[in-house]
Amino acid sequence: MTETAAHPGLTAGMWSIDPAHSEITFSVRHLMTTVRGSFTEFRGGIEIAGDPFLSTAAVEIAIESIDTRNTERDAHVRSSEIMDVEHHPTMTFTATGVSPARTGRRARHPRYNVDGDLTIRGVTRPVRLLTEFHGTGVDPWGGLRAGFTASTRILRSDFGIRFNLPLQGDRVVLGDEIEIGLEIQAVLAES
Repeated sequence: MTETAAHPGLTAGMWSIDPAHSEITFSVRHLMTTVRGSFTEFRGGIEIAGDPFLSTAAVEIAIESIDTRNTERDAHVRSSEIMDVEHHPTMTFTATGVSPARTGRRARHPRYNVDGDLTIRGVTRPVRLLTEFHGTGVDPWGGLRAGFTASTRILRSDFGIRFNLPLQGDRVVLGDEIEIGLEIQAVLAES
C-alpha cells in the first residue's frame, strides 16, 4: 500500500467505515420548525486509489434504524406512506466520481465533489456530496484512520416520497427538501 500523491498519509487501499465513530444525519422542515434525525445502522467502505480522483465508495443504510427522538414519528417514517421499510429496508449510495470542489473561498481542509447514485425506495438518482477531507492519524489501537465530512440536499419527491398533509394557506406538514450530513471515520484494512 502506498500513500496518494495528493495527500500524504492517505494510503491507497480499502478503508472500512467505522459506524461507532461516524454518523449519518438529516434534517427536514416539519410544521413550523426543522426536525433532525439520524440513522444508527449503516456499513460501507471507501476504496482509495493511487490517484484519489479514481477512488470509489459504497454505503448501505438500514432505514429501520431511523431515530428522530420520537418513536411515533419514527414508526410513521418507516411505514408505507413514507419509506416503506417492509419493501425497501435499505438505502444505498455508490460513488461514481471524485473531482476538486470549487468553494469560492479558502477552505481549511481540502474539498471535493463526490458524485454518486443514491437509491431510496427502489428509485436511483444522481447526487453530489460536498466532501471535506480532515486528514489521517493512528488511533490508540494502531489502526490508521481517515476523517471526512460530507453534505448534500435532495428532494424526497425525486424518490417517490410524496406523503403530505395540507396546513392553513399553502403550507404543508412536511417539506420536500432534505439536508443530509455525514461525519465519517474510516479505518484502513490490514493487508
